[in-house]
Amino acid sequence: MELMQIQHLSKVYGQGENQVRAVDDISFTVEKGEFLAIIGPSGSGKSTLLHILGGVDCPTSGKVFVDGQDVYAQNEDQLAIFRRRQVGLIYQFYNLIPVLNVVENMTLPVLMDGRQVNQERLEELLDVLGLRGREKYLPNQLSGGQQQRVSIGRALMNAPAVVLADEPTGNLDSKNSQEIVELLKMSNKKYGQTLVIITHDENIALQAHRVIAIEDGRITRDERIREVLE
Repeated sequence: MELMQIQHLSKVYGQGENQVRAVDDISFTVEKGEFLAIIGPSGSGKSTLLHILGGVDCPTSGKVFVDGQDVYAQNEDQLAIFRRRQVGLIYQFYNLIPVLNVVENMTLPVLMDGRQVNQERLEELLDVLGLRGREKYLPNQLSGGQQQRVSIGRALMNAPAVVLADEPTGNLDSKNSQEIVELLKMSNKKYGQTLVIITHDENIALQAHRVIAIEDGRITRDERIREVLE
């Protein structure tokens, strides 16, 4: 079952001689429950693509559908609700609020949406992510790996349609990197979570169900490694 449809997506910056096509007529689909890795060199357009998929950066042309919803047919208020409810974003540098503790950072998207926190889900995520006992810690009291675990918890808290991770291990050592990848794979398998990871690391990419390679804003390879149900 297709969760996402990306149709002839382009993103152009600048004009004339200074024009840059960061994303150039890209089309593909993502299955529900799929773990997709998007790889490419620096400047290939992969992060721009991820931000467009997440409703963060508007495309110049083309369409993005998530669960049948035309993302960019929405107004700004609707788009903000879409980002909070349907998308979990994980960044390389965590993007945690420094004055909020672990639980406050994890539950922020739910509270911003004016909804009640699912306490059972929160407790389960604290256990699964190894954050039990650190609920009241501030980000500066945590290691880099722990901060990224909080970021993952925040992304999963709303049970979004898709989790988008932009180089989630780029700021971590090899041990913590693999732990974070294993946690993301666990969320994909345990919760049936659709997962799209941007990475330059082929070793991470090869753990996905499917790999898309991008260069100069275009898809150069789209390879199925394993089936989603494996």
